Amino acid sequence: MTKVGIDIGGTFTDLILIDEKRTATYKLPSTPDNPGRAALEGLAVLLAREGIAPSAVAMLAHGTTVATNTVIQRKGAKTALITTRGFRDVLEIARLGRPPEAIYDIQYETAPPLVPRHLRFEVSERVNYRGEVASPL
Repeated sequence: MTKVGIDIGGTFTDLILIDEKRTATYKLPSTPDNPGRAALEGLAVLLAREGIAPSAVAMLAHGTTVATNTVIQRKGAKTALITTRGFRDVLEIARLGRPPEAIYDIQYETAPPLVPRHLRFEVSERVNYRGEVASPL
């Protein structure tokens, strides 16, 4: 059984192919404007180099740090948030992002929220612990 793993990173895209006969790898620069392009190009090169037909790949695993890097670098698209009424400021409060020693430190500076307050919108619907609508929109 031929298995392929692909990791799309911010700088490089790494591929690994494993089957009963071999373990083969291929690395190429990532394509930030279209992350899937490097994955597909790398897969084509790796399969051709190893003489394996695409139809022989029984499993493909994919991972990426693209979304993580976007959040860390704050370079993503302008984003809005729709949340349950009463929770608009949860991003601003950000208690879970504080180290334990800073939980009660009123001077602790958190990073600005990913979604600015003017782009956070509230709706009245509530869902209970069973996932059932308790208060409809």
